[in-house]
Amino acid sequence: MKNQKVITLLSLIILFQGTLHAQGIFDSAKEKVTNAIGKVSYKKLSKDPVSTNFEDTNTTVDLDDNFGDEITFSALCLQPRDTDNNYKLTPGYYEFEGMSFCLKAGTHGPSEGDGYLFAPVLGKKEAIVIAILKNYEAHPEIAQQEVQLLLWAIIAKTKFSKLSTPLKLTASKLLNAEQLLSLNKGIIGFVPESAVQKAISHAPPTIQTVIEIENKMRGMFESGLSTYEEFEALAILGGAAPVTNSEIKRGRWSLHPDGYYIRYFPSGYSKTRVQIYVPETIESVIYNGSDDIAVPANTGSQRLAQCNIPVKICDN
Repeated sequence: MKNQKVITLLSLIILFQGTLHAQGIFDSAKEKVTNAIGKVSYKKLSKDPVSTNFEDTNTTVDLDDNFGDEITFSALCLQPRDTDNNYKLTPGYYEFEGMSFCLKAGTHGPSEGDGYLFAPVLGKKEAIVIAILKNYEAHPEIAQQEVQLLLWAIIAKTKFSKLSTPLKLTASKLLNAEQLLSLNKGIIGFVPESAVQKAISHAPPTIQTVIEIENKMRGMFESGLSTYEEFEALAILGGAAPVTNSEIKRGRWSLHPDGYYIRYFPSGYSKTRVQIYVPETIESVIYNGSDDIAVPANTGSQRLAQCNIPVKICDN
């Protein structure tokens, strides 16, 4: 009996030592991985799936900011559409208050004086973002907040496999199988905070903030425990963005590559009043807001993805 107790005790000691050794190997491996992440991840952490920025805008325009202020605009959502659901616009003035979406977590919401210019959706995930915004119009059962969460997950480089079941279902309604598979490309997953800090230590403060917030969002998506309000509180910085471009005022017109003019009046990040002017020199144009981003002149404010979905039921 005594010998049996000794053998049992020895077994426990050996097991404990083995556990310590295994833990040591694990800690060493973890440290190596963390160090590796810290050395190489800044490029990955800072890579933006949607790369559209102020440099992609056309700042040259030949219309005054107050052009059209006295004009009665026609409702954009009452205009005819083609087979691809694009609006077919003839010369005239059109207006639309539609849903919009934040495409840059860790930035300030639009303020009263912010000027916004047109730019196209660009980047590794541009086709995915455009598909989500276009296909959303056919799914009124999906809440705008669900689409916003999906877009935040994409720009934060979250693993699709880590998303909640409801969010995966939303994605499956808006994207085809090939597009869903591509959501697992170019992602990172949650990174230990110490590794993030090491990787971004020499980055500008504004970029550090975005990277830190995106990483926290990845952790929140992976845990599946956070509410929309918690995501929103993290993604949208309080107060007004620092003024980095005082020349471009609210209501500035942008000349679209197709020859018409467009301007944006955001109300928060979730809805934007869009005005379009098609000159008499153009026979007709095709317009689909899902291809567009309203880009802030103040770079600390949010990029706003547009779509064709009105905030309210469209009527005369």
